[in-house]
Amino acid sequence: MTEPFELLIEGGTIVDGTGAPGYRGAVAIVGDTLRILHGPAAEPEALAAQPAQRRIDARGHVVAPGFIDLHSHGGLTILAEPRHEPKVRQGVTTEVIGVDGNAYAPFRTQHDLDDFLTLNAGLDGRPEGIAYDWRTVAEYLARYDRGIAVNVAYLVGNSALRIAAVGWDDVPATPAQLVDQRALLREGLEEGAFGLSSGLDYPPGAYASTDELAELLAEAARLGGFYHTHVRYPLGDGFLDPFREAIEIGRRAGGGPVHITHFYHRATFPGSPGDMLGLVDDARAEGLDVTFDLYPYEWASTRLLIMLPTWIQAGGVSQLKERLVDRVTRTKIRAELAARGRLFAGVGAWDDLRLGYFQRPEHQRWEGRTLGEYLHETGLDPVDGICDLLLGEDLRINQVSPGPHRAGIPPFLVHDQAMIGTDSVMIGAKPSPRTYGSFPRILGEFVREDRLLSLEAAVHKMTAAPAARLGLTDRGRLDDGLKADIVVFDPATVRSLATYDDPRRYPAGIPYVIVNGQPVIDGGEHTGALPGRALRRGRPV
Repeated sequence: MTEPFELLIEGGTIVDGTGAPGYRGAVAIVGDTLRILHGPAAEPEALAAQPAQRRIDARGHVVAPGFIDLHSHGGLTILAEPRHEPKVRQGVTTEVIGVDGNAYAPFRTQHDLDDFLTLNAGLDGRPEGIAYDWRTVAEYLARYDRGIAVNVAYLVGNSALRIAAVGWDDVPATPAQLVDQRALLREGLEEGAFGLSSGLDYPPGAYASTDELAELLAEAARLGGFYHTHVRYPLGDGFLDPFREAIEIGRRAGGGPVHITHFYHRATFPGSPGDMLGLVDDARAEGLDVTFDLYPYEWASTRLLIMLPTWIQAGGVSQLKERLVDRVTRTKIRAELAARGRLFAGVGAWDDLRLGYFQRPEHQRWEGRTLGEYLHETGLDPVDGICDLLLGEDLRINQVSPGPHRAGIPPFLVHDQAMIGTDSVMIGAKPSPRTYGSFPRILGEFVREDRLLSLEAAVHKMTAAPAARLGLTDRGRLDDGLKADIVVFDPATVRSLATYDDPRRYPAGIPYVIVNGQPVIDGGEHTGALPGRALRRGRPV
């Protein structure tokens, strides 16, 4: 007699992630792998005769590979809140952490790790109850195995490399220090990291030169890794030049693969989305391997510290705090921001920048409110207000502010090289709605309502395309013998419910999410299962 399947998903339309048209079939799971039943084997009579421990009726639903999020800031919060509901309820089964150069391994000293956690807490959080005592990539990745709801893929951030080899100062890396960085990166890749990340608005990684980054990419590419970059703002024209630098890094690295993250067009940019996308097209026509991701919301999020010039962070956290206190330094900051057109005046001028993640009781009244409200009620000027808040909250404040304009999203979404990265920030009472709604918004609004692209094309951008970018061969598609990361959704009702005013709302129309063969979302409810693990480059799991 045929051994029973552990789970049989029947009656649905299989959209396998390749971009091919969907077809009627069934998906069977044994352990953490899947098998596709189609043709005669998927007929009702044949399925009824097939023994299975459990069946899911997927009639009227799409059965697809689990979604892969190419940009997540959940690497620390998932250790403290392993159910990871904002993401798994969207259908995410794997997400990329260590982005924006802000990764938490390797570190050589506890002091440096502690300071970096403090510096970046307004973006990634610093949850309690975690022993922050790892040093190597291998030790860090071990924290994720079999104790989280989704899989994670890790990138080595260039800030960690710079801190270990160069320090916190804004100085060029010496040849010996560059050799040291390459060795640390090589070790991290050998321990399972998928590539190198940079966030060139975030010191100390922002202090790296184009040539330094090209040398690191060459090392990553030699071992099969890629370069995932938040580009350098402002640089040159502040519009195309930051992306030209990213492409040039790949060119100087001998054609090393470059992935531009959260690629989008602001309404204030001088040119068009076509100008930006033309850079990608031209680079690929040259033979360079350039791809990108985007998030489908108008609201961005990052640490409040990003509002201030990067030079104030040189030397590390203690020197940063000394500068924030110093009145002469505040005057210098005020003059620089005014010259750059970033020092807005007037009541309401800062009302599009929402604050969050306050820790001190006396600051709780500002949670989820805007910087404009804070400045109006306190009577402070913007520089004094920002510096005082950062000092009072040990730098931890998060902000939500305008991102891509609505009309600027479609040209990027439909581009052949587009993939999806939510850039999800998990902290604060009112995060950007992209944290809870990115994937369902694409399926509900941009696919079903606006018909910008086919369902199959959208699923491809969420599954097989990012798997290929990462070099994953056992996920991202539905095919015999691959890992059973699966999402079941209703194409007629799937949608995001997250809004700017009410961002912490789970989506509709996604009743089942399966990670490594285990249902995590079952009938729309979280089962409490934690089958996720750290994926490791080049290694079967």
